[in-house]
Amino acid sequence: MTGHKKDSTPAEKPQSEYGKQSSLTYNDYLKVSELKSLQVCQSQPPHHDEPLFIIIHQTYELWFKLILHELDEVMVLMEAGRIRRAIWFMRRVIAVFRVLVGQIHILETMTPRDFLGFRNLLNPASGFQSTQFREIEITCGLRESSLMDHFASDPSIEVLKRRAQSPSLRNHFYNLLRHKGFIMPEMEDTGVELSPDEQKEKETFENQRIEELRKLYEQTDKYGDLCDLAETLVDLDEQLFLWRMHHVTVVERIIGFRRGTGGSEGVGYLRSTLTKRCFPDLWRVRTAIQA
Repeated sequence: MTGHKKDSTPAEKPQSEYGKQSSLTYNDYLKVSELKSLQVCQSQPPHHDEPLFIIIHQTYELWFKLILHELDEVMVLMEAGRIRRAIWFMRRVIAVFRVLVGQIHILETMTPRDFLGFRNLLNPASGFQSTQFREIEITCGLRESSLMDHFASDPSIEVLKRRAQSPSLRNHFYNLLRHKGFIMPEMEDTGVELSPDEQKEKETFENQRIEELRKLYEQTDKYGDLCDLAETLVDLDEQLFLWRMHHVTVVERIIGFRRGTGGSEGVGYLRSTLTKRCFPDLWRVRTAIQA
């Protein structure tokens, strides 16, 4: 009886709609092993709550990275006049911030005494030193030259300087409005104290911008897309405020009025940041809008 020789050649994996099949796995793609190795506790033996503290803050930094990625794209889209697409990515940024605001409260599952079990080992590290959060502030238009002093010996200061030397999200929005025929005078925001004459000029420019911005809200049939984009910037400002407010509340609940590990006033400093606005004109215009 004649048999048929069996083909020992392994069958090729089928092609997928995305191209040639690979051996990539979920864990490889997301570098899960590497991620799990990054929670290095300062306490020895590790305090039970220190991994919680590390993971919360590492997660924040990952979200900050995504926020910067999206804001950079929004600025490119504004420059290209692609308003609806810019709104789409701004809404993504706002969705991420809503996650951040809720996430901070996970820290409240740690008692004040438990945090004190390893807090002293964090000196002089501090959330104040988050380069990416400072990048977000600078990118949105908050430019305080004094903040740079705290990064003088940190290599990341070069990243912050590049951000500070580039147009902000606010600048890009005003440039977009100018392309649409709006008159939007601006003074360069250097973050340093202005002379009386410079302050007077700044106030004159602000009043002129408010009159122009009223059009967005009073002529929505004509400027609907621009108004929607402006409102996403207000949403972003609001989420930044809410994040600061929830942050300071959680800090006070856990450590009271102790000084920050980096030497700041702690809760006192955090409260002083609650009045910051990235888009102050978009808040002021609300007082001027007519029915």
